[in-house]
Amino acid sequence: MTDFLLVTDLDHTLIGDDTALIILNEVLEKKRQQENIKLVYSTGRSLELYRQLNQEKSLLSPDALITSVGTEIYFHPIKDNFDLQWANQVSEKWDREAVFSIASHFADLVLQPSSEQTPFKVSYCLSDTIAQEVLPRLKADLAREKLETQVIYSASYALDILPKNGGKGAALQYLRNKWTIAANKTVVCGDSGNDITLFQGEERGIIVGNAKSELLQWYYQHQTPFRYLAKQYCAKGILEGLNHFKFITT
Repeated sequence: MTDFLLVTDLDHTLIGDDTALIILNEVLEKKRQQENIKLVYSTGRSLELYRQLNQEKSLLSPDALITSVGTEIYFHPIKDNFDLQWANQVSEKWDREAVFSIASHFADLVLQPSSEQTPFKVSYCLSDTIAQEVLPRLKADLAREKLETQVIYSASYALDILPKNGGKGAALQYLRNKWTIAANKTVVCGDSGNDITLFQGEERGIIVGNAKSELLQWYYQHQTPFRYLAKQYCAKGILEGLNHFKFITT
């Protein structure tokens, strides 16, 4: 039996305070030695950019890695354990070329680097000043072509277009079902708009104190006892939340 599953975003959630990260890693590693704990990183980064981060920061080895905003899953060891079953589920009714063609008509959308253009995701940069005008038109054009997608805007610049079946929340539920872990034994952590779907179930949620405005707005509109807004930032906020839910005591 798994004592608990911890699923956390990386940038500005787990990563951002190196001292707090070291402390959190020590706490989790000690708990791993005593209990059956599963650790999952859920990131907007591609596998390539995750590997770069892993070389730069002191990251524990995860049991699974969710990359590219919940469209790809890798199991430990990460090198060659790509989850083809999840890829088949995500790719159903996904037409990347059609999505890219429609998005290319919007001059305000600037393609992110090639490393972030993956088979099940098209990613752009979009200025916050025009996002409210561009996003409704983009969604309308995708819907008119009957393309089943998700349009996720976060951190005032990152725009990701995903398959309808993808996303961090769907990937989380897939892993929970695969490992048979209950919602009340699962903790999710995030800081921005692409993390919102992580919090839409009944898992215990930790929103770090440095969360972006779009996630804070969603939190205040959907408050429940099983979602916690930390006062502390990044890994220190995760520690605060884990103490709040009594998964750890420090």
